Amino acid sequence: MSRFTLPRDLYYGADSLAELKNLKGKKAILVLGGGSMKKFGFVDKALNYLKEAGIETILFENVEPDPSVETVMKGAEMMREFEPDWIISMGGGSPIDAAKAMWAFYEYPEVTFEDLCIPFNFPTLRTKAKFCAIPSTSGTATEVTAFSVITDYAKGIKYPLADFNITPDVAIVDPALAETMPKSLTAYTGMDALTHAVEAYVSTLNSVFTDPLAIKAIQIVNSDLIKSYDGDMNSREVMHYGQCLAGMAFSNALLGIVHSMAHKTGAAFSTGHITHGLANAMYLPYVIKYNAKVETAAVRYAEIANSIGITGTVKECVDGLCKKIVEMNNYMGIPNTLKDFGIIESEFKEKIAAISENAVNDACTGSNPRSIDPAAMEKLFTCIYYGTEVEF
Repeated sequence: MSRFTLPRDLYYGADSLAELKNLKGKKAILVLGGGSMKKFGFVDKALNYLKEAGIETILFENVEPDPSVETVMKGAEMMREFEPDWIISMGGGSPIDAAKAMWAFYEYPEVTFEDLCIPFNFPTLRTKAKFCAIPSTSGTATEVTAFSVITDYAKGIKYPLADFNITPDVAIVDPALAETMPKSLTAYTGMDALTHAVEAYVSTLNSVFTDPLAIKAIQIVNSDLIKSYDGDMNSREVMHYGQCLAGMAFSNALLGIVHSMAHKTGAAFSTGHITHGLANAMYLPYVIKYNAKVETAAVRYAEIANSIGITGTVKECVDGLCKKIVEMNNYMGIPNTLKDFGIIESEFKEKIAAISENAVNDACTGSNPRSIDPAAMEKLFTCIYYGTEVEF
């Protein structure tokens, strides 16, 4: 038996943020990121709508990019003191991911982070609060997924938390919020969405329910990401919906080793953080070449290529798909190798064995269409560092 889970309600389109005034409850905590939502007036709008609903609201602000274990614990403590019946998070993937984890510690103070790191091991939520997610970026789709990514900076590792319990009750996908994204964020989040859809389509857990969502998302990224990057707000709106479709697909089909690799390299090097969407964009063509050595995966990649107008033999389609991704990266200024990104060669060589082992053990590896061990993972990372062909 398989399962397909989405939020109970999804509101989208112009002024959909106003749906907040129809929530039923007494208290809400609004979890926010670094300040852009306040700067552009969306926090005031949300507070006014919640006031209209008769809901007392407090703010938890300044969730950092790639939220930490410490931030999660601080937010949960505030929730336990205030006792909200709605947890609402607005912004990029980071505040929404953080709020999902806070939710578990709010309802179950005795649970440990180690417990939650075990996939699909969350306790039953909604004993105290429901969850509403309002994304401002067009990539993570955390507003419709059963996932949250939290970073342990002391260990330099990102932990993907996975459980259908943390799928939000309500998602509000208002395109006005996405209009505030700078070009670089538009690029990185858009390629994150593409990676979600591609990995969901070739995942070992793909299904008749997830395939159409993944293919449509890929077609939207193909037709609208570059235009969105160049400032076309109609395409920006379409991308905001497309990334949501990709999220629906991967939340149920799961992902693959592009995400395993991105999770374990994001905070691993001294030269600075590798933004998640950028890492995905960089790694995706190499992983496609690796996975395509398995015939069933190659056929699935060819189907993706066909859906965006790339034709030929299966191998020609796989190569054409990789070429297309590299062209998009080049147009948006995304490097195609870790060396070009700026990772120091000596540090890469020193750390890559441990990183590879961590990546293999990541929760996303299990649904990748081709198996991988630490030695093969290290070889794949080495190809990505130098930009060499994946021939194994």
